[in-house]
Amino acid sequence: MTSTLTPVVSRNPADPSDVVVEVAAPGAFAAADAVERARAAQPGWLLGGAAARSAALSSIAAAIEAAADELAALAVREVGKPLTEARAEVARTVAIWRYYAQAPYEPAGAVHEPAAGAGLLLTRRRPHGVAGLVTPWNFPFAIPSWKAAPALAAGNAVVLKPAPEATACAQRLAEILHRVLPEQVFTVVPGGAAEGNAVISAADVVSFTGSTAVGQAVVRAVTERGVPVQAEMGGLNAAIVLPDADVERAAAHIAAAIAGYAGQKCTATSRVIAVGAAYDPLREALAEALRTVPVGDPADPATVCGPLISEQARGQVSGAWEGLSAVAGGTVPDGSGWYAVPTLAAGVPSDHRLLREEVFGPVAALLAADDLAEAVRVTNSVPYGLVTSVHTADLDAALYGLDQLDTGMIRINAPSSGVDFHLPFGGAKSSSHGPREQGRAALEFYTAGRTYTLTPS
Repeated sequence: MTSTLTPVVSRNPADPSDVVVEVAAPGAFAAADAVERARAAQPGWLLGGAAARSAALSSIAAAIEAAADELAALAVREVGKPLTEARAEVARTVAIWRYYAQAPYEPAGAVHEPAAGAGLLLTRRRPHGVAGLVTPWNFPFAIPSWKAAPALAAGNAVVLKPAPEATACAQRLAEILHRVLPEQVFTVVPGGAAEGNAVISAADVVSFTGSTAVGQAVVRAVTERGVPVQAEMGGLNAAIVLPDADVERAAAHIAAAIAGYAGQKCTATSRVIAVGAAYDPLREALAEALRTVPVGDPADPATVCGPLISEQARGQVSGAWEGLSAVAGGTVPDGSGWYAVPTLAAGVPSDHRLLREEVFGPVAALLAADDLAEAVRVTNSVPYGLVTSVHTADLDAALYGLDQLDTGMIRINAPSSGVDFHLPFGGAKSSSHGPREQGRAALEFYTAGRTYTLTPS
Protein backbone atom coordinates (compact mmCIF):
# COMPACT_ATOMS: atom_id res chain seq x y z
CA MET A 1 0.00 0.00 0.00
CA THR A 2 1.40 3.42 -0.95
CA SER A 3 1.40 6.20 1.61
CA THR A 4 -0.83 9.21 1.07
CA LEU A 5 1.22 11.37 3.44
CA THR A 6 2.77 14.45 1.85
CA PRO A 7 6.58 14.31 1.91
CA VAL A 8 8.57 17.03 3.63
CA VAL A 9 10.85 18.71 1.10
CA SER A 10 13.47 21.28 2.16
CA ARG A 11 15.26 23.29 -0.55
CA ASN A 12 18.28 25.52 -0.59
CA PRO A 13 16.85 29.08 -0.86
CA ALA A 14 20.02 30.27 -2.62
CA ASP A 15 19.64 27.51 -5.22
CA PRO A 16 16.07 26.16 -5.26
CA SER A 17 17.07 23.26 -7.51
CA ASP A 18 19.13 21.88 -4.62
CA VAL A 19 16.93 19.61 -2.47
CA VAL A 20 18.58 19.47 0.94
CA VAL A 21 16.37 16.71 2.31
CA GLU A 22 13.14 14.91 1.45
CA VAL A 23 11.50 12.72 4.07
CA ALA A 24 8.11 11.16 4.52
CA ALA A 25 5.88 13.01 6.95
CA PRO A 26 5.05 10.52 9.73
CA GLY A 27 1.47 11.68 10.20
CA ALA A 28 -0.53 12.64 13.26
CA PHE A 29 -0.74 9.15 14.79
CA ALA A 30 3.03 8.66 14.67
CA ALA A 31 3.56 12.12 16.18
CA ALA A 32 1.20 11.34 19.04
CA ASP A 33 2.95 8.00 19.53
CA ALA A 34 6.29 9.82 19.79
CA VAL A 35 4.88 11.82 22.71
CA GLU A 36 3.71 8.64 24.45
CA ARG A 37 7.10 6.99 24.02
CA ALA A 38 8.74 10.10 25.43
CA ARG A 39 6.35 10.00 28.36
CA ALA A 40 7.40 6.44 29.12
CA ALA A 41 11.09 7.39 29.01
CA GLN A 42 10.82 10.57 31.08
CA PRO A 43 10.73 9.08 34.62
CA GLY A 44 14.01 7.27 34.05
CA TRP A 45 15.62 10.46 32.77
CA LEU A 46 14.49 12.32 35.90
CA LEU A 47 15.52 9.57 38.32
CA GLY A 48 18.99 9.44 36.77
CA GLY A 49 19.71 12.49 38.89
CA ALA A 50 21.15 15.96 38.53
CA ALA A 51 24.71 14.80 37.88
CA ALA A 52 23.66 12.62 34.95
CA ARG A 53 21.57 15.35 33.38
CA SER A 54 24.33 17.91 33.83
CA ALA A 55 26.92 15.62 32.29
CA ALA A 56 24.64 14.84 29.35
CA LEU A 57 24.05 18.50 28.54
CA SER A 58 27.77 19.23 28.83
CA SER A 59 28.49 16.37 26.42
CA ILE A 60 25.91 17.74 23.98
CA ALA A 61 27.61 21.15 24.08
CA ALA A 62 30.99 19.55 23.36
CA ALA A 63 29.58 17.48 20.48
CA ILE A 64 27.94 20.52 18.88
CA GLU A 65 31.18 22.47 19.24
CA ALA A 66 33.13 19.65 17.58
CA ALA A 67 30.68 19.70 14.64
CA ALA A 68 30.52 23.50 14.43
CA ASP A 69 31.81 23.91 10.88
CA GLU A 70 29.51 21.20 9.53
CA LEU A 71 26.46 22.61 11.32
CA ALA A 72 27.15 26.15 10.13
CA ALA A 73 27.47 24.93 6.55
CA LEU A 74 24.18 23.05 6.87
CA ALA A 75 22.42 26.20 8.13
CA VAL A 76 23.84 28.13 5.18
CA ARG A 77 22.58 25.54 2.73
CA GLU A 78 19.18 24.76 4.21
CA VAL A 79 17.90 28.11 5.51
CA GLY A 80 20.15 30.55 3.61
CA LYS A 81 21.76 31.98 6.73
CA PRO A 82 24.89 33.99 5.89
CA LEU A 83 27.98 32.08 6.94
CA THR A 84 29.13 34.60 9.54
CA GLU A 85 25.73 34.53 11.22
CA ALA A 86 25.52 30.74 10.94
CA ARG A 87 28.83 30.37 12.75
CA ALA A 88 27.66 32.78 15.45
CA GLU A 89 24.42 30.82 15.86
CA VAL A 90 26.27 27.55 16.34
CA ALA A 91 28.58 29.19 18.89
CA ARG A 92 25.53 30.52 20.73
CA THR A 93 23.98 27.05 20.63
CA VAL A 94 27.07 25.60 22.32
CA ALA A 95 26.88 28.30 24.99
CA ILE A 96 23.17 27.59 25.58
CA TRP A 97 23.79 23.90 26.30
CA ARG A 98 26.72 24.75 28.59
CA TYR A 99 24.64 27.32 30.46
CA TYR A 100 21.80 24.89 31.15
CA ALA A 101 24.21 22.06 31.99
CA GLN A 102 24.56 23.76 35.39
CA ALA A 103 20.80 24.06 35.90
CA PRO A 104 20.20 20.57 37.33
CA TYR A 105 22.20 21.65 40.39
CA GLU A 106 20.05 24.74 40.97
CA PRO A 107 17.86 24.71 44.11
CA ALA A 108 14.51 23.09 43.26
CA GLY A 109 12.61 24.68 46.13
CA ALA A 110 12.80 26.10 49.64
CA VAL A 111 12.11 25.17 53.26
CA HIS A 112 9.70 27.32 55.30
CA GLU A 113 8.74 27.45 58.93
CA PRO A 114 5.18 26.29 59.72
CA ALA A 115 2.78 28.88 61.03
CA ALA A 116 2.36 26.88 64.24
CA GLY A 117 3.65 23.66 65.73
CA ALA A 118 6.33 21.27 64.62
CA GLY A 119 6.97 20.16 61.06
CA LEU A 120 8.27 21.39 57.77
CA LEU A 121 6.79 23.31 54.85
CA LEU A 122 8.54 22.68 51.55
CA THR A 123 8.21 24.09 48.06
CA ARG A 124 9.62 22.12 45.16
CA ARG A 125 9.59 22.43 41.39
CA ARG A 126 9.02 19.27 39.36
CA PRO A 127 9.07 18.63 35.58
CA HIS A 128 5.78 18.51 33.72
CA GLY A 129 6.61 15.34 31.77
CA VAL A 130 6.87 15.77 28.00
CA ALA A 131 7.71 19.16 26.49
CA GLY A 132 6.24 19.64 23.02
CA LEU A 133 8.32 22.16 21.06
CA VAL A 134 7.26 23.75 17.77
CA THR A 135 10.06 25.80 16.24
CA PRO A 136 10.68 27.99 13.16
CA TRP A 137 13.35 27.73 10.49
CA ASN A 138 15.25 30.99 10.97
CA PHE A 139 17.37 29.85 13.94
CA PRO A 140 17.43 26.11 13.25
CA PHE A 141 19.88 25.22 16.03
CA ALA A 142 19.58 28.01 18.62
CA ILE A 143 15.79 28.12 19.07
CA PRO A 144 15.31 24.35 19.45
CA SER A 145 18.24 24.39 21.87
CA TRP A 146 17.06 27.25 24.04
CA LYS A 147 13.76 25.40 24.42
CA ALA A 148 15.05 21.82 24.71
CA ALA A 149 18.05 22.45 26.98
CA PRO A 150 16.12 23.90 29.95
CA ALA A 151 13.32 21.37 29.47
CA LEU A 152 15.81 18.49 29.62
CA ALA A 153 17.78 20.05 32.47
CA ALA A 154 14.59 20.17 34.54
CA GLY A 155 13.92 16.47 33.91
CA ASN A 156 11.41 16.57 31.06
CA ALA A 157 11.52 14.51 27.89
CA VAL A 158 11.24 16.49 24.64
CA VAL A 159 9.42 16.06 21.33
CA LEU A 160 10.46 18.65 18.73
CA LYS A 161 8.39 19.50 15.65
CA PRO A 162 10.62 21.75 13.52
CA ALA A 163 9.56 23.89 10.58
CA PRO A 164 9.67 21.87 7.33
CA GLU A 165 12.24 24.30 5.92
CA ALA A 166 14.69 23.35 8.70
CA THR A 167 14.16 19.58 8.69
CA ALA A 168 17.76 18.63 7.93
CA CYS A 169 19.12 20.90 10.68
CA ALA A 170 16.70 19.40 13.21
CA GLN A 171 17.58 15.86 12.20
CA ARG A 172 21.30 16.59 12.50
CA LEU A 173 20.77 18.10 15.95
CA ALA A 174 18.82 14.98 16.94
CA GLU A 175 21.67 12.74 15.77
CA ILE A 176 24.01 14.56 18.13
CA LEU A 177 21.61 14.37 21.07
CA HIS A 178 20.79 10.72 20.46
CA ARG A 179 24.43 9.79 20.98
CA VAL A 180 24.21 11.21 24.51
CA LEU A 181 20.64 10.94 25.79
CA PRO A 182 18.68 7.81 26.73
CA GLU A 183 16.40 6.46 24.03
CA GLN A 184 13.15 8.41 23.41
CA VAL A 185 14.13 11.28 25.74
CA PHE A 186 14.54 13.57 22.72
CA THR A 187 12.61 12.98 19.50
CA VAL A 188 12.28 14.99 16.30
CA VAL A 189 8.97 14.68 14.44
CA PRO A 190 9.26 16.20 10.94
CA GLY A 191 6.19 17.36 9.10
CA GLY A 192 3.63 20.11 8.94
CA ALA A 193 0.41 21.15 10.62
CA ALA A 194 -0.90 17.61 11.21
CA GLU A 195 2.20 16.56 13.11
CA GLY A 196 2.42 19.86 14.97
CA ASN A 197 -1.20 19.66 16.08
CA ALA A 198 -0.67 16.10 17.28
CA VAL A 199 2.34 17.11 19.38
CA ILE A 200 0.65 20.08 21.05
CA SER A 201 -2.48 17.99 21.66
CA ALA A 202 -0.56 15.38 23.64
CA ALA A 203 2.37 17.14 25.33
CA ASP A 204 2.36 18.16 29.00
CA VAL A 205 3.92 21.59 28.36
CA VAL A 206 4.13 23.41 25.03
CA SER A 207 6.52 26.04 23.70
CA PHE A 208 5.94 27.60 20.27
CA THR A 209 7.82 30.11 18.13
CA GLY A 210 6.39 31.21 14.79
CA SER A 211 3.76 33.37 13.16
CA THR A 212 1.14 35.25 15.14
CA ALA A 213 -1.85 33.53 13.53
CA VAL A 214 -0.52 30.03 14.17
CA GLY A 215 0.73 30.95 17.62
CA GLN A 216 -2.66 32.26 18.70
CA ALA A 217 -4.28 29.03 17.49
CA VAL A 218 -1.72 27.00 19.46
CA VAL A 219 -2.40 29.04 22.59
CA ARG A 220 -6.15 28.47 22.30
CA ALA A 221 -5.80 24.74 21.72
CA VAL A 222 -3.33 24.14 24.53
CA THR A 223 -5.04 26.43 27.03
CA GLU A 224 -8.30 24.53 26.57
CA ARG A 225 -6.45 21.44 27.78
CA GLY A 226 -5.25 23.24 30.90
CA VAL A 227 -1.60 22.74 29.89
CA PRO A 228 1.13 25.40 30.32
CA VAL A 229 1.95 27.14 27.04
CA GLN A 230 4.21 29.92 25.86
CA ALA A 231 4.20 31.40 22.37
CA GLU A 232 6.70 33.77 20.80
CA MET A 233 5.12 35.32 17.72
CA GLY A 234 5.52 38.38 15.54
CA GLY A 235 7.26 41.70 15.85
CA LEU A 236 6.91 45.08 14.16
CA ASN A 237 9.93 46.59 15.81
CA ALA A 238 10.83 50.26 15.80
CA ALA A 239 14.13 52.12 15.99
CA ILE A 240 13.79 55.62 17.45
CA VAL A 241 16.57 58.07 16.57
CA LEU A 242 16.81 61.39 18.42
CA PRO A 243 18.60 64.50 17.06
CA ASP A 244 21.47 64.12 19.53
CA ALA A 245 22.28 60.57 18.43
CA ASP A 246 25.42 59.60 16.57
CA VAL A 247 23.62 59.34 13.24
CA GLU A 248 26.27 57.33 11.39
CA ARG A 249 26.48 54.80 14.20
CA ALA A 250 22.70 54.61 14.51
CA ALA A 251 22.36 54.11 10.75
CA ALA A 252 24.89 51.25 10.84
CA HIS A 253 23.02 49.55 13.68
CA ILE A 254 19.64 49.99 12.04
CA ALA A 255 20.82 48.86 8.60
CA ALA A 256 22.19 45.67 10.17
CA ALA A 257 18.88 45.11 11.95
CA ILE A 258 16.90 45.65 8.72
CA ALA A 259 19.06 43.66 6.31
CA GLY A 260 20.90 41.08 8.40
CA TYR A 261 19.78 37.58 7.36
CA ALA A 262 17.40 39.33 4.94
CA GLY A 263 15.36 40.68 7.85
CA GLN A 264 14.18 37.19 8.75
CA LYS A 265 14.30 37.68 12.52
CA CYS A 266 11.44 38.49 14.85
CA THR A 267 13.75 41.17 16.32
CA ALA A 268 14.51 42.84 12.96
CA THR A 269 13.79 46.56 12.59
CA SER A 270 10.84 47.30 10.31
CA ARG A 271 9.99 50.89 11.37
CA VAL A 272 12.52 53.71 11.73
CA ILE A 273 11.23 56.80 13.56
CA ALA A 274 13.38 59.91 13.21
CA VAL A 275 12.68 62.62 15.77
CA GLY A 276 12.77 66.26 14.67
CA ALA A 277 16.01 67.37 13.03
CA ALA A 278 17.29 63.77 12.91
CA TYR A 279 15.11 62.97 9.88
CA ASP A 280 17.15 64.34 6.98
CA PRO A 281 20.63 63.23 8.11
CA LEU A 282 19.29 59.81 9.14
CA ARG A 283 17.47 59.40 5.82
CA GLU A 284 20.71 59.98 3.94
CA ALA A 285 22.94 57.91 6.24
CA LEU A 286 20.56 54.96 6.45
CA ALA A 287 19.93 54.88 2.70
CA GLU A 288 23.67 54.81 2.09
CA ALA A 289 24.21 52.12 4.74
CA LEU A 290 21.56 49.91 3.14
CA ARG A 291 22.95 50.43 -0.37
CA THR A 292 26.33 49.12 0.79
CA VAL A 293 24.99 46.00 2.54
CA PRO A 294 26.56 42.95 0.81
CA VAL A 295 23.77 40.90 -0.79
CA GLY A 296 24.48 37.50 -2.28
CA ASP A 297 25.58 33.93 -1.73
CA PRO A 298 25.16 33.07 1.97
CA ALA A 299 28.23 30.83 1.77
CA ASP A 300 30.38 33.92 1.17
CA PRO A 301 31.71 35.16 4.55
CA ALA A 302 31.23 38.77 3.36
CA THR A 303 27.49 38.37 2.75
CA VAL A 304 25.13 40.08 5.18
CA CYS A 305 21.81 39.77 3.31
CA GLY A 306 21.23 36.33 1.81
CA PRO A 307 18.09 34.91 0.21
CA LEU A 308 14.55 34.85 1.54
CA ILE A 309 13.46 31.41 2.69
CA SER A 310 11.03 30.80 -0.20
CA GLU A 311 9.61 32.22 -3.39
CA GLN A 312 6.39 33.00 -1.54
CA ALA A 313 8.31 34.93 1.12
CA ARG A 314 10.07 36.98 -1.56
CA GLY A 315 6.71 37.78 -3.15
CA GLN A 316 5.36 39.03 0.17
CA VAL A 317 8.40 41.26 0.65
CA SER A 318 8.35 42.76 -2.84
CA GLY A 319 4.60 43.28 -2.54
CA ALA A 320 5.12 45.24 0.68
CA TRP A 321 7.09 48.03 -1.05
CA GLU A 322 5.00 48.11 -4.22
CA GLY A 323 3.70 51.62 -4.89
CA LEU A 324 5.88 53.23 -2.21
CA SER A 325 8.72 55.69 -2.60
CA ALA A 326 11.94 53.72 -2.08
CA VAL A 327 14.77 55.73 -0.55
CA ALA A 328 16.98 52.68 -1.06
CA GLY A 329 16.41 49.32 -2.72
CA GLY A 330 12.96 48.33 -3.88
CA THR A 331 14.21 45.78 -6.41
CA VAL A 332 14.55 42.03 -6.83
CA PRO A 333 17.84 40.82 -8.36
CA ASP A 334 17.88 38.66 -11.46
CA GLY A 335 19.11 35.08 -11.32
CA SER A 336 18.43 32.01 -9.23
CA GLY A 337 17.72 32.18 -5.54
CA TRP A 338 15.02 34.05 -3.65
CA TYR A 339 16.80 37.36 -3.07
CA ALA A 340 15.49 40.87 -2.38
CA VAL A 341 17.51 44.07 -2.09
CA PRO A 342 17.37 45.77 1.35
CA THR A 343 14.74 48.49 1.08
CA LEU A 344 13.85 51.68 2.94
CA ALA A 345 10.52 53.31 2.07
CA ALA A 346 9.47 56.87 2.91
CA GLY A 347 6.06 58.55 2.87
CA VAL A 348 4.31 55.34 3.93
CA PRO A 349 0.57 55.87 4.65
CA SER A 350 -0.43 55.15 8.23
CA ASP A 351 -2.80 52.36 7.17
CA HIS A 352 -0.25 50.63 4.93
CA ARG A 353 0.45 46.97 5.71
CA LEU A 354 4.14 47.78 6.23
CA LEU A 355 3.07 49.68 9.36
CA ARG A 356 0.52 47.12 10.56
CA GLU A 357 1.87 43.65 9.68
CA GLU A 358 5.13 41.78 10.07
CA VAL A 359 6.59 41.37 6.57
CA PHE A 360 9.64 39.32 7.67
CA GLY A 361 12.07 40.60 5.10
CA PRO A 362 14.73 43.29 4.49
CA VAL A 363 12.31 46.21 4.22
CA ALA A 364 11.52 49.07 6.61
CA ALA A 365 9.53 52.28 6.67
CA LEU A 366 11.08 55.64 7.55
CA LEU A 367 8.77 57.82 9.65
CA ALA A 368 9.02 61.28 11.21
CA ALA A 369 8.02 62.39 14.70
CA ASP A 370 8.06 65.89 16.14
CA ASP A 371 9.34 64.82 19.54
CA LEU A 372 10.12 61.77 21.65
CA ALA A 373 6.61 61.54 23.05
CA GLU A 374 5.18 61.28 19.53
CA ALA A 375 7.81 58.70 18.59
CA VAL A 376 6.80 56.60 21.57
CA ARG A 377 3.10 56.89 20.65
CA VAL A 378 3.87 55.75 17.09
CA THR A 379 5.96 52.86 18.38
CA ASN A 380 3.19 51.73 20.72
CA SER A 381 0.42 52.10 18.12
CA VAL A 382 0.83 48.65 16.56
CA PRO A 383 -0.51 45.30 17.83
CA TYR A 384 3.01 44.06 18.53
CA GLY A 385 5.50 44.86 21.27
CA LEU A 386 8.61 42.73 21.03
CA VAL A 387 11.66 45.02 20.94
CA THR A 388 12.46 48.71 20.40
CA SER A 389 15.84 50.33 19.94
CA VAL A 390 16.41 53.93 21.05
CA HIS A 391 19.41 55.89 19.77
CA THR A 392 20.35 58.92 21.85
CA ALA A 393 23.09 60.49 23.94
CA ASP A 394 20.51 61.83 26.42
CA LEU A 395 20.09 59.69 29.53
CA ASP A 396 16.76 61.35 30.34
CA ALA A 397 15.42 60.41 26.91
CA ALA A 398 16.65 56.84 27.34
CA LEU A 399 14.97 56.55 30.72
CA TYR A 400 11.75 58.02 29.30
CA GLY A 401 11.78 55.32 26.63
CA LEU A 402 12.35 52.62 29.20
CA ASP A 403 9.30 53.81 31.14
CA GLN A 404 6.90 54.57 28.28
CA LEU A 405 7.58 52.00 25.55
CA ASP A 406 5.14 49.09 25.53
CA THR A 407 7.64 46.48 24.42
CA GLY A 408 9.14 43.49 26.17
CA MET A 409 12.74 44.40 25.32
CA ILE A 410 14.31 47.86 24.92
CA ARG A 411 17.83 48.33 23.60
CA ILE A 412 19.56 51.69 23.99
CA ASN A 413 22.14 52.58 21.31
CA ALA A 414 22.12 49.02 20.00
CA PRO A 415 20.37 47.22 17.12
CA SER A 416 16.92 45.81 17.77
CA SER A 417 18.23 42.42 16.69
CA GLY A 418 20.35 40.50 19.15
CA VAL A 419 19.54 38.22 22.08
CA ASP A 420 21.29 37.52 25.37
CA PHE A 421 20.37 33.88 25.94
CA HIS A 422 20.83 34.08 29.72
CA LEU A 423 18.17 36.80 30.07
CA PRO A 424 14.37 36.49 29.68
CA PHE A 425 13.18 36.86 26.09
CA GLY A 426 9.66 37.93 25.13
CA GLY A 427 7.37 40.76 24.19
CA ALA A 428 4.02 42.41 24.91
CA LYS A 429 0.63 42.36 23.23
CA SER A 430 0.45 40.08 20.18
CA SER A 431 4.18 39.38 20.20
CA SER A 432 4.17 36.90 23.08
CA HIS A 433 1.93 34.81 25.28
CA GLY A 434 2.80 33.20 28.57
CA PRO A 435 6.02 33.14 30.59
CA ARG A 436 9.32 34.31 29.15
CA GLU A 437 11.85 32.11 27.38
CA GLN A 438 15.55 31.70 28.13
CA GLY A 439 17.56 32.26 31.26
CA ARG A 440 16.23 31.13 34.62
CA ALA A 441 12.71 31.98 33.49
CA ALA A 442 12.77 28.95 31.18
CA LEU A 443 13.51 26.61 34.07
CA GLU A 444 10.42 27.86 35.87
CA PHE A 445 8.26 27.41 32.78
CA TYR A 446 9.31 23.78 32.28
CA THR A 447 8.51 22.91 35.91
CA ALA A 448 5.44 23.06 38.15
CA GLY A 449 5.47 24.21 41.76
CA ARG A 450 4.54 21.82 44.56
CA THR A 451 3.92 22.74 48.19
CA TYR A 452 4.50 19.99 50.77
CA THR A 453 3.45 19.97 54.42
CA LEU A 454 5.28 17.52 56.70
CA THR A 455 4.02 17.13 60.26
CA PRO A 456 5.13 14.70 62.99
CA SER A 457 3.13 11.49 63.26
